[in-house]
Amino acid sequence: MSRQRSIEKIRESEYVTIGELVRLTDTRYSTLKFYTEEGMLPFKQEDTNLTRRYHREETVKRIEEIKKMRNEGMTVLQVKEALANKPY
Repeated sequence: MSRQRSIEKIRESEYVTIGELVRLTDTRYSTLKFYTEEGMLPFKQEDTNLTRRYHREETVKRIEEIKKMRNEGMTVLQVKEALANKPY
């Protein structure tokens, strides 16, 4: 039996893991990890369980926004600056 949640369950969840974001956005794990470390993807982290939880709706929108800016030729630094001026 798989430990992964079904895509339907993921789409219904308020919070998702980075692995689930990979499935939702078709973005590489390493890319999402980088965006998180660069402060571009806010998350919640419980003290006892170190799993980062991302607010699904806002984070998926944010990832799509980042992809769009990157496709338009913006550098990571430019994207970070643009995101810094936007509410999450």
